[in-house]
Parts: sequence; structure tokens; C-alpha cells
Amino acid sequence: MIGPGHTIPFLILRRMRAPLIALVLIYAVSILGLVFIPGVGADGAPAPPMGFFHALYFVSYTATTIGFGEIPFAFSEAQRLWTIVIIYLAVVGWTYTVVTLLALIQDRGFQDALRAIRFREKVRELREPFYLVCGCGDTGMQILTALDRLDRPAVALDLQEGRVHELELMDFRRDVLALAADARSPAVLQQAGIGHPQCRGVIAVTNDDQANLAVAMTAHLLSPQARVLARTATVRVTENLVSIGIEQIINPFERFADYLVLAMREPGCYRLIDWLIGVPGTRLKQEQTPPRGDWVICGHGRFGRAIESRLREEKVSVRVVEPRTDATGKGEVTVGAGTEREILEGAGIHLAAGLVAATVDDVANLAIAVTAREVNPDLFVVIRQNSAANQVLFDAFDADLVMQPSEIIARACLAQLTTPLLMRFLQHVKRQRDHWADNVILRLRERVGEATPHIWDVRVDVAEAEAVVPWLRSQPASVRLADLLHDPRQRRESLQCEALLLLRAGKETVLPAHETTLAEGDQLLFAGATGARRLQRMILQDANVLSYVQTGRDVPGGWVWQRRGRGRARGGGATTSGSGA
Repeated sequence: MIGPGHTIPFLILRRMRAPLIALVLIYAVSILGLVFIPGVGADGAPAPPMGFFHALYFVSYTATTIGFGEIPFAFSEAQRLWTIVIIYLAVVGWTYTVVTLLALIQDRGFQDALRAIRFREKVRELREPFYLVCGCGDTGMQILTALDRLDRPAVALDLQEGRVHELELMDFRRDVLALAADARSPAVLQQAGIGHPQCRGVIAVTNDDQANLAVAMTAHLLSPQARVLARTATVRVTENLVSIGIEQIINPFERFADYLVLAMREPGCYRLIDWLIGVPGTRLKQEQTPPRGDWVICGHGRFGRAIESRLREEKVSVRVVEPRTDATGKGEVTVGAGTEREILEGAGIHLAAGLVAATVDDVANLAIAVTAREVNPDLFVVIRQNSAANQVLFDAFDADLVMQPSEIIARACLAQLTTPLLMRFLQHVKRQRDHWADNVILRLRERVGEATPHIWDVRVDVAEAEAVVPWLRSQPASVRLADLLHDPRQRRESLQCEALLLLRAGKETVLPAHETTLAEGDQLLFAGATGARRLQRMILQDANVLSYVQTGRDVPGGWVWQRRGRGRARGGGATTSGSGA
């Protein structure tokens, strides 16, 4: 592949070759004519022809329509006649050149090359950690939106130029560097930042499993330090990803099937997981418990098969409705379209406890759900939403559960990339009982309310806990978890956050006690309000603030001491922080 830096000179030389040759010939012929045509002297007597330098000078200002007159002497009639020829030839030549140049500037390939160069240079100039998102469909858009809300820089690639232009219209706080190009090309991925020292993660979420495999392979070889996440819905591509060492593989159909069964067994645990991995801005949902009666699945594609397999593992009776006569469900299969009332009644919808509308057509899924609800108003409805553009229709129907592949993938990507410890915690949640999950939800709601909590992790090392590490080295066990949960503005108050997990030497402690002493190398997972992270960072980075939250004493010159001074200046001596435990 020819790089954009080489493409631009090539395009210019190829497109401008003919007009430039024409201009050179016009100038050469014009100059030669003046060199050979005799002139006339001041006394009217014949004079020698114009010299080469004067001829070049005259043609230069005449051909560019500047026109200084007849110099160095008045012209002869023959020279004036030749000048007329020069003028018309020059106008034609320059018109041809300018028109060709304008066409070149408007050329699609030339503009793409310029955009690629600007894109490459901007990516090179990135000086903070960023994520590369390959695919800007519904999934990619949700990931980019969430990264922007988390103030994480992102670079995007998509094969469709319209999606890239759509990014420019999004109300992002940060400009997303985006390029319309084929992400399967290693050269394109290198331009987009694979191999860049600040590239922290590569997310392959195109609609083509083979393209996702190619991106994952390239990232694995060229950017081993970056975390790689790939979307796939086929067993073969999943096996290929595993074989090259890619562990973060997201199959939205299998993942939702797992969640559905979890909600059936332990609805509180499912509710907690759904809340913690929610996109920023969403709220805690009401608890829902899918029933264990007979289920009807309309559509036996990848999603329908995944749901059927999980439900049968839970000993739930399943009947499949599929228009294809070659459908191979493990149980009874009703051939037909689920949009027809007779077909649904034949599949036993009037006695069923649940329905899964699992086709790849949103309109068909809605039609299936509406028809089924008319027959059985008490039916628990799970519906697949394939396109985010149809959100208003799905909101109007109000299904019990909506399976949106793009949302599932986006949530999983954000959780695994931004807070890897969260995935460890969620694995613990899946093994817990309902009452445990309800208690965790209650604790978090008391801290942050019902909005999706902000999730972050902290490593107790010099880079992230500059103030804590020296204390631990000089006085082991001198810092407790509780010290990181005080409000540095008022130590009697607690930060709006809660510790979910402690990882120490490979051992995990879920919901560690506040009295737990910290050690260098510990990793902690927190959930709380966005502002709590900023305040906690002050404790981790400033020894004066750490001393204050531990002892209640202000260190002269420290941040707390300065803040107290400002409080006195504003309030006539009133302090803004407590001095006792």
C-alpha cells in the first residue's frame, strides 16, 4: 500500500503533467519567436532581435497578464503580431492549468490522501493514553460516547465515510480523531495508532467477524502492550481469536443468554451487574424475574440458538418458531413466521410464560411481540433490538427485557478496558445469592443514589499513590482503607464511594472492610460519584492531605491549611474543615 505522503506527489504529478508540459511548450515557443524576430530601433531603423533574458522577462509578465508594455524598446510590427499570439496561447495554457488544478483539489482520492496525512499527524501528536475503536456503527458510537463522558481520548476507524462524518456532528467534549478506511489493513491501523506508546486498547466492533479477527491479529503483533477486545458471533472466529491469545472475546448473544438465566435464578445479582456496567447516565432499574414456565423462541439464528441452549440447561421447556424448514432445534420446531397469530397459537403461546423475539428484523420482532401479547397479556417478553435508530418504537412497546447487541458489547468493552478489576468483581456477583446483591445495592444507593456509579481502580504504587507508598515503606500497615474514604475537605464526612474489591498478591477480597490495612502493590476497585475520584486522588497524591484525613491535623503550607485560610478570609474566621475524629 502506498502511504498518503507518497500518494499526494504522485497524484499532483499525474494530473498536472499535461498542463505543465503545455505551459512549458507555450513559454518556449513564445521566447524562441521573440529571440528570432527582428526589432526596430529608436530611429526607426531595423534592430537585432530581443535577447533571451529580455524575451523571458517579457513573456513572463505578458503571459501572466501583468503587462508592463514594450520594453526595453518599442516593438516592430512583426514583434507585436507575435505578442498577440503569445497572449492568446498563454491565456489558453493558464486556463487549462487552473481548471486542472481545481479539479485536482476536488478529486476524491486527493482529499482522502490529505485527510489521511492530517489524521496520521494528529495521532502521532497524542500525548495521553487513548483507545482505538474499529467500527463506528451502533456499538462503536456507544463506546465512543461513553469514552467521551469518561474523558478518555479515542481514535476511530470505519469503512463508511458517512459514519465518520456523523462523528463530526456528535456533541463530544473531545474531538474524536476519525478516518474512513479499511481497518483490516495493517498500514491503516498503524496510521491510527497501533504501535503508538500511548495506545492502551484496541476495540474491534465492526459488523464483519473476519475484519475483527484481522484487527485483533494486527494489534496482537504490533501493539502487545495494548488490551485487545474483539466482537464475534461465530464459533470459528472465536476459536481463531483464542488461538492467537486474545482472551477478551465478546459474543453478545451468549452473554445475554447468560444474563437471562442469571435473572431467572438470582434477579438481584442480575440487577446489580446491569447497574454497574451501565452506560454513564443510566439509572438503577426495577428488579425483574423471568418466569420458569414454557418459553417460545421466534427466530432460530445465532441469538435464538444461544437462548435455547441456556434455557434447556436450566431445565426450562422451549419451543422454537422458525420460517426455515431446515431449523434444527433440540425440541419441537413450529415452521412459520412468528408474526402470524395462528403460528404462535400453534406453538402454545397462550400457555407460555415467556417469549423471545429473536429475528434479525426489528419490525418483525415488534410484530411478534405485539401479536403474542394480544393472545397472552401476562407473557414475559424478551425482544431483540438490532438497530438503535428504532429505539422510539421499542420504548413505546415496553418489553420486559430488550436485547440490544450494540449495548451489550459497548458495556462489556468499557468494563474490561477502563476497569479490569470490575470483571473480577462481576464474576463474584454471579456466584452470590439475591440477598447479598440487594445489600450491595443498598450500600451503593446510600452513597451515590440511583444513577449508574462511576467505577475506577487504584494501584498502590508510586505512580498512582505517591503520598501513600512512602508511609507504607517507613511504617507498614500505617494506612487503612478507611483513610481513602474520608472527604479531604471535611474528614468527618465520607466520600461518596465504596470499595468493591481488593486484589493483593493474586488474592481477591470482595467488599473489603474499612479497617483493612493497605500494602504496596494492592489494587482496589471503587464505585461512587465522579467527584469522589478526584477528591480521593488528592489523598493518594498529597502527603499533607493524607496526614489530615488520618490525624485531623493541618500541615502549614499544605492544601488543607491553604483552604482553611481561604475559608477564614471569606467567612471571618470560620474554618472549612474539622480538626477532630
